Amino acid sequence: MNKVRIGVLGCARINKAAVLDAAVEVPGLEVAAVASRDAARAADYAARHGVARSYGAYEALLADPDIDVVYNPLPNSLHAEWSIRALEAGKAVLCEKPLASNADEAGRIVEAAGRAGRPLIEAFHYRHHPVAALILETVRSGALGRLTHMRAAMKVPGGLLAADDIRFQLALAGGATMDLGAYGLNLMRWVAGAEPQVAEARAELAAPDVDAAMHARLIFPGGLTGELDCALAASEFEAGLTVEGERGRVHAVNPFLPQRGHSVTIETGGEPVVHRLDRTSTYVFQARHLVEVVRDGATIRTPGEDGVANMAAIDAVYRAAGLNPRGAPVASPA
Repeated sequence: MNKVRIGVLGCARINKAAVLDAAVEVPGLEVAAVASRDAARAADYAARHGVARSYGAYEALLADPDIDVVYNPLPNSLHAEWSIRALEAGKAVLCEKPLASNADEAGRIVEAAGRAGRPLIEAFHYRHHPVAALILETVRSGALGRLTHMRAAMKVPGGLLAADDIRFQLALAGGATMDLGAYGLNLMRWVAGAEPQVAEARAELAAPDVDAAMHARLIFPGGLTGELDCALAASEFEAGLTVEGERGRVHAVNPFLPQRGHSVTIETGGEPVVHRLDRTSTYVFQARHLVEVVRDGATIRTPGEDGVANMAAIDAVYRAAGLNPRGAPVASPA
């Protein structure tokens, strides 16, 4: 059976977990090429990671006829440009989250995918894991009754990121809401099956217009409320989701990276039931899905259209906090 061959743009740290390690566990996937704007860096990276081909320009990778899928882990400000160019080159695209700098850019990527007739997948890897499936199944079963409130949080301790990290750079479409808040918004929207209004938002700034932390209050249809908390320099790590209903609640610890440890506690009247599921990496589940989409034509679980809606929610949070949505693409290091 033919393998799906993926080409990687750039030498980002996320590449190892997201595609290099995942491909080892997924027989139908092969990391076939890597590109950087520095040919020597690309060659060294390819040699160290066992990748057959390297290119000193992104355009050269897009022109490679053996590449089926392009993985785009570039800074947020470059997601739209290079995802569109990959789609126009006839490649499927797996683009890191968030899909773009803002909803308008995300919409242009979706339009390009439609014109090209190629799959566009946003890399919300957690959505493919059994933990996410359990949360959604519990809510959809009606066991919690009418939903009343949700809270999603993702915070990382201060000191993990350097002061010049791309997440703190406005020109690269950085910010806590873009990097970590995108997860919480995506999960709450998915659980609710609806789009929120942003009632209010409050940011803590690392630099002008760049949020180091964000707190937002959301209102979903039917009276369901939500809270979003995210931070790039918190006092301690936190990652979780709580969903409350009239007849019960679900509390998930680390639903975003459950391979690093997690729990899902379901309370529906009796003793709380604690679930601990598969510790296989979320990226492996995502890689399996990628193969199913590209090779077998499976329905995309995290399509570009959902990415546009998530970007619209991110934009709305920024506006409610008195900040501008992230801006136009600019150049960045390879």
